[in-house]
Amino acid sequence: MSYDILIKNAKTRKCAELVSIAIEGGKIAAIEKDLHADAKQVIDAKGGLVTESFINGHLHLDKVYTLQMAGEAALKAYNGDGMGGAMTSIERAADFKAAYDESWIIPNVRKACDLAVKYGNTHIRAFADVDTKARLEGVKALLKAREEYKGRVELQVVAFPQDGVAREPGARELVKQALDLGADVVGGIPWIEFTKEDEQDHVDSMCAYAKEYDKPISMLLDDVGDAEERTLEMLCKQSIAMGWQGRVTAQHCRAMELYPENYFRKLTSLLKQAGVGIVSDPHTGPLAARVKDLLAAGVPVALGQDDIQDAYYPFGECNMLQVAFLASHLLRMLTFDDMDLLYDMITTTAAKVLGIENHELKVGGNADIVVLDESDVYHAIWYHRAPVYVIKDGKDITVKA
Repeated sequence: MSYDILIKNAKTRKCAELVSIAIEGGKIAAIEKDLHADAKQVIDAKGGLVTESFINGHLHLDKVYTLQMAGEAALKAYNGDGMGGAMTSIERAADFKAAYDESWIIPNVRKACDLAVKYGNTHIRAFADVDTKARLEGVKALLKAREEYKGRVELQVVAFPQDGVAREPGARELVKQALDLGADVVGGIPWIEFTKEDEQDHVDSMCAYAKEYDKPISMLLDDVGDAEERTLEMLCKQSIAMGWQGRVTAQHCRAMELYPENYFRKLTSLLKQAGVGIVSDPHTGPLAARVKDLLAAGVPVALGQDDIQDAYYPFGECNMLQVAFLASHLLRMLTFDDMDLLYDMITTTAAKVLGIENHELKVGGNADIVVLDESDVYHAIWYHRAPVYVIKDGKDITVKA
């Protein structure tokens, strides 16, 4: 038998002994201890860990490398005490979007996507602002990049009304136009609205688009230091009413850290009934969702990069191992069992949250794989270095030094 790729001397998370992994036709064809076969390409993992490639559950890809354009005022407001200035931050960051143009956005997007390839980040849920200032410039840039990076990075483009739909006349219609252009996901940020009624209208109208276009939903919810915010609850109820379980993600949910315990426990039950997955980005804000408690309750949680050098976060490089490293400190997930959970949150659990099927290192699984220099999860997260090899759709796409 001859294969496209044969990875020898591989360490996997499920087997203490070294194995060989055969790849054919974009799928994992065999995982065996003693596999003797020919292949077009043979990779010696040298005892390094071989796993599923990395998934980024949340990235504002249209905004990457715009911090200097946007200015520091928004960054200061967003990271202030208790996140009370989160809405102010978004308002301050909105002004520069009048200069949005596909022509300068796309080079920034390419730079970030090239880093994603380097670091084995093969799937990204990529948000693009849609409002009367940004118009559809970010969406057009991300749709172009989605085509350019096929076979290397799968971009799920989110039409994201960052500045609201009730408070931003015209944004609602622009979201629809973005979906007509080919956006993959309906976005939302209902907590940005001025009243509870407008928050509910935001959730309802965006969910109506999701149903009309048969699209998944990703909303930034309760991303503010306000224990009274309830937009996550609103979205859960709507997911149940629509029958959209398994197709909805809730990004951030930082106010969860402030919820009374009794309400939090009710909410976890509602999340499971609604089939809503959480995407947490603890490194980009002073508050974070209660990740360990959510996981213990059976709610799937993924990690996201969120931002790369923009008005909300000055660092980042599409390195999900680095994101897991930061999360381990910020969420106090420091045991070996915790590290396994963190690794799941950037691979298999992240796939579940984002609806990516068959993203698993098993026979018949997608051949989206990274080969690491480190031999275990602990050291992989600790050093968070680029993989030695990155394989996407059964092809070697490794960025050579």
